[in-house]
Amino acid sequence: MNIRKNILLANFTTWKVGGPAKWLAEPSSIEEIKELINWANKEKIKCYIIGAGSNLLINDSLWEGLIISMKKLQGSKIDKKSGIVEGFAGEPLPTLSRKVARAGLHGLEWAVGIPGTIGGAAVMNAGAQGDCTAEKLDSIKVISLTNGKEFKITNKELKFSYRKSLLQEENWLVISARFKLKPGFDEQVLNEITNKNLQRRLATQPYHLPSCGSVFRNPKNQKAGEIIEKLGLKGFKIGGAEISKTHANFIVNSNNATANDIYKLILHIQKEVKMKHGILLHTEVKQIGFEFPTNLKIS
Repeated sequence: MNIRKNILLANFTTWKVGGPAKWLAEPSSIEEIKELINWANKEKIKCYIIGAGSNLLINDSLWEGLIISMKKLQGSKIDKKSGIVEGFAGEPLPTLSRKVARAGLHGLEWAVGIPGTIGGAAVMNAGAQGDCTAEKLDSIKVISLTNGKEFKITNKELKFSYRKSLLQEENWLVISARFKLKPGFDEQVLNEITNKNLQRRLATQPYHLPSCGSVFRNPKNQKAGEIIEKLGLKGFKIGGAEISKTHANFIVNSNNATANDIYKLILHIQKEVKMKHGILLHTEVKQIGFEFPTNLKIS
């Protein structure tokens, strides 16, 4: 096992913030993952799993556990005739989107601009362009962080809903996912759709600065970005963290932000929205070393 000590986690998140982890590993095989889990359980060390770090806020202070980064567990198998696609958890979602389009498989064109991995998409039920992971996912394979056992879970068993799945509640590590896409489509047409989707995202979202993607889940029948923008909060800053002038549901690291700057800005947005509209915006962002409020009282 290649386990490193005291590794700065800012280099493993798209926000480019986060303090050191006492232990960090980047396994490239399932065997390595099982060894890491067994080692952590034997040493009574807490594990946390990260993918591309694109939906994650990590505290600036030392995290005492083991971070398992899945980015090196990549690769996919594509059956052009059946539309069955299997990919490892660390495979970037945009990479898979491009691969299946070139194979004439319809169903993942929306995923080209999402800066995450297959594993993260399954956990969060990632989505865009009115589509989501749950609509295309057949099943996943996971390993229990408690006992190291490997098993399969079907789409129905994952209890998908908007940006949620059972995986957010269980102590499991996603190792691969199986998708059922529609075969027989024109490759050129799918590539054009995929490219247009990417260009649309590039034009409407702040890809030129470090961010985590969308910070807040959309309330029912509303868009979080529009609520925040109408409050005049675009461009508002705390330290080096700024509400994007391009898209109000993005917080960007505009000037050497700390994780605490971003955390304070998230709380400020939640308080302003709750005070003006009586709505608590819930975060899509996961966290290590922070707790986002599930209830917010405004005095």
